[in-house]
Amino acid sequence: MTEQRPVTDAQAKPVKTLPDAQTVTSVTHWTDKLFSFRVTRPASMRFRSGEFVMIGLMGEPDPKTGKQKPLLRAYSIASPSWDDELEFYSIKVQDGPLTSRLQHIEEGDEIILRPKPVGTLVHDALLPGKRLWLFATGTGIAPFASLLRDPQTYEDYDEIVLTHTCREVGELAYGAELIKSIPEDELLVELLGADNLKKLRYYPTTTREESPKMGRITDLMRSGQVFEDLGVPQLSPETDRAMVCGNLAFNLEIKELLEGYGLEEGANSDPKHYVVEKAFLD
Repeated sequence: MTEQRPVTDAQAKPVKTLPDAQTVTSVTHWTDKLFSFRVTRPASMRFRSGEFVMIGLMGEPDPKTGKQKPLLRAYSIASPSWDDELEFYSIKVQDGPLTSRLQHIEEGDEIILRPKPVGTLVHDALLPGKRLWLFATGTGIAPFASLLRDPQTYEDYDEIVLTHTCREVGELAYGAELIKSIPEDELLVELLGADNLKKLRYYPTTTREESPKMGRITDLMRSGQVFEDLGVPQLSPETDRAMVCGNLAFNLEIKELLEGYGLEEGANSDPKHYVVEKAFLD
């Protein structure tokens, strides 16, 4: 009978893992086209609320060499900078190289995460102001989910307006749950301040399915309806600051609108009145 010897560290074979791997801790499917997930956060990673990172999975093996390369896309971090984990919000594209596979991840799975955050949707890129507008379409709400749970957002502004435009009502669920959960979370209330939470305004709209407020936010701005509904004046460079995250057509349209109000586009190195996130998956 062969003697059974204990496996030592030297004998044990390391379990293969993805490069820059982080473990999925939870997954939520909001609709058949939208899901969010949380992953572990690298101990050394630091980021500013509103930034994005590259995440993904290993691609299919090369037919000739059999080697795999990482398949990565830019994703805004939806969790605030103080969170112990990282949250992401994504669409599902059935024939998309990454999301066709990413949508099937489960708790305990691994994803690749390059821990080098960047982005323009940060407070440093804006001059001081009184009212902050957060303009989002679809999954473009993700960086604002981060900023709305960051104390600096409430310290810097007297009023914060989140607008979220989607095609259907179900696509608003992630944002609606976010807004509902903030005042119900004891930690967030203590961190942000109960009085500060009164500064937050939420303005969801749909463009296809019937909802309490229909229309593209850009059309509602042109007509003046959004300002009438919220009881605020039109945007002004003296008082208003804006962050924009949506599809390319939306970004271009709202940039033209904002500049029509006299606002100028800023950057990390040159703070101004508004910023636009150019890395966006939709």
